[in-house]
Amino acid sequence: MDKAGFEMHKERPPSASTKTERTKQERPKRHWSLINVFLVCLLACALTTVMGVLILSAIYASNTGFKAEPKREVSIKKREVVSREAPSSKPCQMQADPKFQFLHQHTKSEKHEFPGGIIQWSRFRRNANEYQNKEEMEFGRSINAQRSKMSFGTMLIKSQGLRVPHWHFNANEHGYLLKGTAWIGVVDAGGNTVTTYIVTSGQVIFFPRNTLHWLKNIGAEDCLFLLFFTTHEELQTLDVDDAFFSTPEDIAARSLKPKGGVDFIRTFQKQAEDQAINLPPNLAELVQNANYRQSEDKLVYRYFFDLKGSAEFTYPGGIIQWARYVKSGKGLKPNEKMYSEFLHSKEDSLTLGTLRIYSSALRQPHFHFNANEMGYVISGCGKVGVILSSGRATDFSIGVGDVVFFPVGTQHYIKSTCDEDLLLLLAFTTGNQLETLDMDDYIRATADHILAQLFFKPQEEFKNIPTFSSDQAINVPDHGINY
Repeated sequence: MDKAGFEMHKERPPSASTKTERTKQERPKRHWSLINVFLVCLLACALTTVMGVLILSAIYASNTGFKAEPKREVSIKKREVVSREAPSSKPCQMQADPKFQFLHQHTKSEKHEFPGGIIQWSRFRRNANEYQNKEEMEFGRSINAQRSKMSFGTMLIKSQGLRVPHWHFNANEHGYLLKGTAWIGVVDAGGNTVTTYIVTSGQVIFFPRNTLHWLKNIGAEDCLFLLFFTTHEELQTLDVDDAFFSTPEDIAARSLKPKGGVDFIRTFQKQAEDQAINLPPNLAELVQNANYRQSEDKLVYRYFFDLKGSAEFTYPGGIIQWARYVKSGKGLKPNEKMYSEFLHSKEDSLTLGTLRIYSSALRQPHFHFNANEMGYVISGCGKVGVILSSGRATDFSIGVGDVVFFPVGTQHYIKSTCDEDLLLLLAFTTGNQLETLDMDDYIRATADHILAQLFFKPQEEFKNIPTFSSDQAINVPDHGINY
């Protein structure tokens, strides 16, 4: 029955009126409503997407303070990856001339002014926004990427000004007094030994890492110090006044035990202006009895070297003088030997020297096996050339106040191009004897047949390169020969 009934219902054709009614009311109505819904949804999605893109674009374009994600800079050691903020100024984002890896125009750097003087820097800065321009950034990042263990600064101290007692957490300090007269103080560990001495122009001072020291201008003219620090990171320094005012009053009172206790400590007033180089306007009222004593030689000559009065190493084209360690001690005066041995006992100490190149003379191409080199132009002008390990070369002019940097193993030369001598103060990152190889030495040391094969020239032609009885490290041009 069920099946028959089903079959009968299925086979019975619908009436015409019923078919027409369904066609009009059911099928068309259901078909077009789905299409309409689909089209409306599709249109809504499209409009929403377009509007969203336009809104985001407008926000992005109008937001002038937008900052890109900090760039990541990979150091020369693969495991050391340091994230540094990308510079926000347009000049720093542009690529600098490659020569600024080796050159910094120090006199154009920012002047950090204090009541008693001025400090300027050639150094690495972790915050890229602290660089004044792309050239300064190129130099700072170069000395850091090379792990150079070098930074440089000039410090001008006005008459009676004081570089307040301080110490450096992460660097030894080597200084050269270019002009003026200063009284130096150094406090050894424990405070039992205080070494004080007077320095004049042309002399070297040395302060090991974490050694408290001060520098006081006791002359009528400004003192100008050229300072090298053995770090390629930011220099970390603490001044005694900053340490004092950061110490709780009760702790300071219990440590110093002054009359009046904590009430006396509270009479100290921190100055609004940074006192790194201090010079109070009422100094005459504050100080009535200044004693600039000189300690005994055995103490002084650990921290002091008379570079100007040291032995001169003469060459046809100039003179070099050294403040350095000499393993055998040969050629050193007794006082110089004290300095040499003390220097050698400290980690990351520097070799200092002055290089005088006569007018038109050349410090021939050479490189150093065991040290980075940094130099400051004291007088004259010249041309420098640098050859990288890739064989790529760059050259540039230098003048008074410029700082140059040559990574270890990098061949370089320096030529004097002015009518006056070119004079530089040089620092090398070694407390051992400096190891150097000049171009004429390595060419002569190479067999003629090797040179012939290398340069595609007949072996006999290499006899045109002469051998001299005197060292030609700084040489002069031969008359009548085209250079």
